[in-house]
Amino acid sequence: MTGEQFLMLPGPTPLPNRIIRAMSRPLINHRGPEFKKILLEVTEGVKEICQTKHHVLIYPSSGTGGLEAAVVNFISPGDKVLAVSIGVFGDRFASIAKKFGAEVEKMDFTWGEAADPEIIGERLKKDINREIKAVLITHNETSTGVFNDLKAIKEAAGNHPALFLVDAVSGLAAVDLKMDEWGIDVVVSGSQKAFMVPPGLCFLAFNDRAYEAYKKSKSPKFYWDIDLGLEYLAKGQNPVTPPISIYYGMQEALKMMKEEGLENILKRHKNYRDMVRESIKSVGLKLLANDENASTAGTSVIAPEGIGANKIRQYMLEKFNIVLAGGQQSLNDVIFRIGHLGYVRELDLLAVIAALEITLKELGFAFDMGAGVRKAQEFLLNNYKG
Repeated sequence: MTGEQFLMLPGPTPLPNRIIRAMSRPLINHRGPEFKKILLEVTEGVKEICQTKHHVLIYPSSGTGGLEAAVVNFISPGDKVLAVSIGVFGDRFASIAKKFGAEVEKMDFTWGEAADPEIIGERLKKDINREIKAVLITHNETSTGVFNDLKAIKEAAGNHPALFLVDAVSGLAAVDLKMDEWGIDVVVSGSQKAFMVPPGLCFLAFNDRAYEAYKKSKSPKFYWDIDLGLEYLAKGQNPVTPPISIYYGMQEALKMMKEEGLENILKRHKNYRDMVRESIKSVGLKLLANDENASTAGTSVIAPEGIGANKIRQYMLEKFNIVLAGGQQSLNDVIFRIGHLGYVRELDLLAVIAALEITLKELGFAFDMGAGVRKAQEFLLNNYKG
């Protein structure tokens, strides 16, 4: 008996029963006082996770919609933009800016590696005429399992006035992000990752520097217009009909996150990352990302030669009902990805590692059976003592 799927993706993530129950409540008037209370509570909760005192707007959208909102509000056609990419989603951010008429200078780094703060800093130092108006960068790149050191990159930028627009869709609440302290101008995230809620809401956090850029923005916008959003937020409403049930879920998720504490949430994700990586290494498989910039949201594993990542994923799904993510574009059938963000427990990861060992043995990979599980057990014994 396989039961329900083990959803071990870097998003969407498993849902806690508390959140499922919260979302089952009857709908309410989205222009009434009950929804106003929920909207304001959720908005303040997202601010706390972003570690900002500035503006947060919530849109009915996927994370990609939030990226478009950032582009149309804070970048104008013809603006020169430096787009830093370490994978699929860095490329996507750059593509959105290009579609809306920005002059995009792309800075690519090898997939599986983080962006080098010094290289970014040197490029900005060469911009003596301050032509670059914005830097687009990914917080956590789920396609490769790598996170960027935003603090170091912002420090390397020095006093360059370019706005920093960050795609933190998968990173927020899994990887540390101090928006105000680090001087990040715009942060985009979504409900379906570390927040443990279904897809459907994106979050756009922005400071006063970004708002000044908005006032000069010439990009067309209606759905994403932040002035419209701020006008309705002041009334405790969304400009458009919101997915009320997902707001219920966000309200409950933020209560759960407050109970655990942000510092503990970040530590938990780090422990998951370290546990999985140590186990995978013990089995004899290689990892795509280096230890120093390995994502706490998901781990990218290089499949053994002659087997292929997709065959491993197919076996895991058919035999154990475990869903792993595949590689994208050039990494298709090269890597498989184990998500460990949001509502994931230690027992879930133990089960996945055990099932992966059986899968590898069945597919002909030679290794010490049980090595990965033992390493995971040792990690738990050493790091989860009461």
